[in-house]
Amino acid sequence: MTLRFLCIAKSDEKTEAGVLPDPQMFTAMGEFIEEMTKSGVLLATEGLHPSSKAARVRLADGKLSVTDGPFAEAKEVIASYALIEVQSKEEAIENVARFLKIAGGGEAEIYQVYEASDFPPEVFPPEEAAREEALRAEMQRNAAKR
Repeated sequence: MTLRFLCIAKSDEKTEAGVLPDPQMFTAMGEFIEEMTKSGVLLATEGLHPSSKAARVRLADGKLSVTDGPFAEAKEVIASYALIEVQSKEEAIENVARFLKIAGGGEAEIYQVYEASDFPPEVFPPEEAAREEALRAEMQRNAAKR
């Protein structure tokens, strides 16, 4: 059984300032992404603009608030994400460590993604699990069209 993990690379002063990586890092990261994609481990990945182009949206007590970036705490902001599918948490950590080495350091977090099988059938009935799987397949088809 495989597990999916959302890997989040934290922002730092350089990414928040919009400093682009050097060409060698782009090349090495491209090779890493190609390897991970061809092996079936990497399901999705993207780099993100600095938080100066972001917004925080909150809904509390029925009231919506929107706060435009930049956000004060760079360590609470993310610079990129990847969705990977691996055999274990340890394998996810190994892949994130490889990413951080290519990126020249930094910090990342990994979160295991819930699967339908994580829930008892009385909470997540099989027909709902099948519906979710069909929607996930549709999302992948939509992404492939772009």
